[in-house]
Amino acid sequence: MRAQFPQRTLLSLALSLLFLSMARATRGCSSSSPQLLSQLQSQANITGDTRLLLEPYILLQELNTPTLRAACREYPVTFPSEDTLRALSKPHFLSTVYTTLGRIQHQLDALRQQSPKTKVFPLLERAKWNVQGIRNNIYCMAHLLNHPLETPNPTEAGSGASPSTTTTPSIFQTKIDNCRFLWGYHSFMGSVGRVFREWKDGSSRSRRHSPRHSLLRAWRKGASRIRPSRSSQSPMSRV
Repeated sequence: MRAQFPQRTLLSLALSLLFLSMARATRGCSSSSPQLLSQLQSQANITGDTRLLLEPYILLQELNTPTLRAACREYPVTFPSEDTLRALSKPHFLSTVYTTLGRIQHQLDALRQQSPKTKVFPLLERAKWNVQGIRNNIYCMAHLLNHPLETPNPTEAGSGASPSTTTTPSIFQTKIDNCRFLWGYHSFMGSVGRVFREWKDGSSRSRRHSPRHSLLRAWRKGASRIRPSRSSQSPMSRV
């Protein structure tokens, strides 16, 4: 029996995808680094949600069993690990994510061509454009940081694509391979979102400990100490 994906969930996913699509509608780059960083973190977090693409694919391809779900997580698709991403410098991190997302776009396009008349097709179509929107924002972030994007060595960052095979896989194996790719894709985006959150938290701590912020805090503290007492504020009694 074919699993039915709830209409309410599909509507929620569509709204999330619409939110992400707003990024590609903007032609210019934001001049605010904190605002752009916050947007990138939100985009990565939303894209990392498996309900956005993996879960619909599993249900529509009838892979919704514990055994097949476990097989999806045993993916041979190579993506940079979260520890690897966290260890990179900011310029190298942006370049690595930018390049990996480019490969993800090609993989999504190939998967989209395999499913031209299925319910998952519009989700794949939107996902492809959403990835492009995130890449655009990463380009803008690199521009704001004055760090040109460089293409990393594939051996450093991982290809983000399934290894090539000499034999034609069966339809079932193709479904499993695609499922593994989508699992890796969502996991990668979740890792990217957590790294961006660390950037954001680090930036907030830097602002709190900046000399200007410390001086303002000391001034406010000193002002509270010299605040007039109640007795000095009361009117003088008449003689």
